[in-house]
Amino acid sequence: MLFLKVNYSAHGNNAIMTQNLTSKKTASILTILVAVFLFIFTGCKDKGYDPIPEEKELSEKDFLQRGEYLVNSIGCMDCHSPKKMGEKGPEVIAELHLSGYPSNRELPKIDTANLKNGWMLMNQDLTAAVGPWGVSFASNITSDDTGIGNWSLEQFKIALTKGKFKGLENGRDLLPPMPWQNFANLTNEDLKAIYTYLLSTKPVNNVVPDPIPFAEISNLEL
Repeated sequence: MLFLKVNYSAHGNNAIMTQNLTSKKTASILTILVAVFLFIFTGCKDKGYDPIPEEKELSEKDFLQRGEYLVNSIGCMDCHSPKKMGEKGPEVIAELHLSGYPSNRELPKIDTANLKNGWMLMNQDLTAAVGPWGVSFASNITSDDTGIGNWSLEQFKIALTKGKFKGLENGRDLLPPMPWQNFANLTNEDLKAIYTYLLSTKPVNNVVPDPIPFAEISNLEL
């Protein structure tokens, strides 16, 4: 009985010691956590981070500059600007910038044999294209009324995101090589910026010819 009592007593002391150690460990952990929290809190507070600025609404000037950047970056002038041949190749004719295929220009004769072999053709300044759809001409996108001068912003959005002629819901589809499917991914802000810039361009009076159906290309054959 004496042995059992001593053993029990020792077991009790061990339990008490274990409990004390556990309490001390818990207290130590809590102390460390509090210290870390205070360090992070005071550190962040001392940094004095600037508050996140609110998004400012773009001004007319902002839209104009953004639009000019986009038009010059995505290649609108490649097809929509008439060009002349210079020392280093085609050069945009400044006074006809973005005015589309010139209405007073005669279309070159077309070799339809190449079309039958799967080729698409373009004229020397890329303002006219020939393919299975027929002949398409680059539009006048200057601020003139023969361009987009009398278009609403909504019309412009419909033209670029839905591929509709003159931005009319019931209009014909825009023809290749106009890549409106790519422009459909532009944000409303970017579309408005492009529209704003184009309305600021010099107006060029030029009524671009209507497309020529493929069945009528034979009249233009070599």
